[in-house]
Amino acid sequence: MNKNKVTVLDFAGKKEAGEKITMLTAYDYSMAKLIDSVGVDSVLVGDSLAMVALGYDSTIPVTMDEMIHHSKAVRRGVERAFLIGDMPFMSFQVSDEDAVLNAGRFVKEAGCEAVKIEGGGEVSSRVKAITGAGIPVVGHIGLTPQSVNKLGGYKVQGKDAESGKRLLEDALSLEKAGVFAVILECVPKDLARRITSKLSIPTIGIGAGEYCDGQVLVAHDIVGYFEKFVPKFVKQYANISSTIKEALTKFKEETESGAFPDDEHSF
Repeated sequence: MNKNKVTVLDFAGKKEAGEKITMLTAYDYSMAKLIDSVGVDSVLVGDSLAMVALGYDSTIPVTMDEMIHHSKAVRRGVERAFLIGDMPFMSFQVSDEDAVLNAGRFVKEAGCEAVKIEGGGEVSSRVKAITGAGIPVVGHIGLTPQSVNKLGGYKVQGKDAESGKRLLEDALSLEKAGVFAVILECVPKDLARRITSKLSIPTIGIGAGEYCDGQVLVAHDIVGYFEKFVPKFVKQYANISSTIKEALTKFKEETESGAFPDDEHSF
């Protein structure tokens, strides 16, 4: 094992030391290997796979088999980072038994070291069942894309006192149920600060401001590879889509003109 391998214990250690946790989402071997090479703490195989890599309109259609397939590819690219598999829609909602079986697939078949589950207090029994089977769990509250139809769209959550109180209660319920970290998505930063201060476990923000114990984004978003839309909370550090398009266009033009392949690229 890599002597610098990140484990579940490092999440709590970083919060205690006041060090920020870094997490990025990946769906394939090549991106996972690049992320791992720069020392990011954790890689999440997110159900955003549905939209970013598979072309669905939401996260809801992605299946367990698709998630496992891509998680196995990411596993082959990750040596140091802590690997988390995202439980897709209807992989845990029906029963505790389903939740444990599907979480077990992420560990047994794909080599994940933990799973992520969306929802607040209503999924506490699922969290207890999964952790009871020896599988670490990351919670996810705020904007939960699997519940987009219930939420009425992709909107900031917890903007008023009542909904903010519910989110805090959800976070505390998840901590009590046994999650080792909670992702806060699209919540006001002052609420995220309040939740972070109330929990002994780390919070990881995505569109939740600077007061969380860590941050997670989709790698394809921050390098400008996914063009369909760019959420407000995403900072683009590069725009590789334009570079890729330029290369593809040159290949097309040179092939059509006969400039490629030349002697240098022939045997």
